[in-house]
Amino acid sequence: MNTLLLTLSSLRHRPGRTLLTALGTALGIATIVALLAVAGGAKQSAGEFFHLGASDLGLFQKDAADPTTSVLPTSLIPALRRTRGIAAATALVLLVEDVKKAPGAIVFGADPNSFLTQRLVFTSGHMYRTSQEIVVGDQLAKQLHIAPGETLAVAHRKLRVVGIYHIGVAYQDAGAFMPLATAQAISGHIGETTTIPVKLDSGTAQASAKRIITRRFPGILVISDAEEATRAGVSGQLISNAALVIAVLALLIGGIGVMNTMLMSVIERRSEFALLSAVGWSGPQIAGRVFTEGIVTTVIGAAIGLLLGVLGAGLLVHALGAQAFVSPQVTAWDLGRALLVGVLIGVLGGLYPAWRAAHVSPAHVLAQH
Repeated sequence: MNTLLLTLSSLRHRPGRTLLTALGTALGIATIVALLAVAGGAKQSAGEFFHLGASDLGLFQKDAADPTTSVLPTSLIPALRRTRGIAAATALVLLVEDVKKAPGAIVFGADPNSFLTQRLVFTSGHMYRTSQEIVVGDQLAKQLHIAPGETLAVAHRKLRVVGIYHIGVAYQDAGAFMPLATAQAISGHIGETTTIPVKLDSGTAQASAKRIITRRFPGILVISDAEEATRAGVSGQLISNAALVIAVLALLIGGIGVMNTMLMSVIERRSEFALLSAVGWSGPQIAGRVFTEGIVTTVIGAAIGLLLGVLGAGLLVHALGAQAFVSPQVTAWDLGRALLVGVLIGVLGGLYPAWRAAHVSPAHVLAQH
């Protein structure tokens, strides 16, 4: 307790150095928390995205660079519909970054009578009936200030908006639906689709259906849950990997920064440590004091970093314009991991300075004065 009180007193007498050391740790911890939160949000969104609200399974091209670049032949659909346990299967083309006024909007090409489009609830207008019509989600309509009767440019085509819908799924309400053939023409993949959402019979288990589809249709990736969606999604995996890399870098760089700061403190306070040694403090006691200072400083920095990370995750998603698709998810486990990194930074950065402080020679230092 005495060591801790002395440590806190010492930190209060050096507020500038303490603050700089704490802020260095805080920035590293904030980055880790923000990335983990975005990765968690991406994982949850991925599960929603690949289920597309109504489907039980999402079928994609295996080993595609990214699920949005998947290409499957629509000729698979009749065979899938005849497969035991499958109630419905439909083609769905995904057009990404083709709405210039809203680059984050996803345009879905789908049959107007599919089980996916039948869930659209129209607040005004109606479903498209011709190849030159499109329906827009209420969130996208609000963003673009668009209403039925106006036109919306998708890639190089201008389509007439005939309806505004709401479905309750953020990325779909922030997007639009158009006829399948029109989306295929825009993407340049006639007779092909990005994904095939599948609806199962009520008595069919997902695991059983996955085995049947995988065995019958080689080269198809079947996604049934958020974990699989995250592994398949390059972006989500990259965010997870980036969080790990940054955690390691924060540990190394933060540890070096704390060590450098603590070493400077030891050099400046040699007289203090020599005096403590002269009045009876042992080497381990002096080392323990310096070591405790390093840990307390980084724990303070980690606490600040946790707060900054939670706030920064939302700002990061907003800055990327992805708030319609990713809602940061901060868990106790993420906060615990980040705090652990902060403590490890203090341990790593405090070891050598503590050793140096313990080996200060009282006679040598006092002779210089």
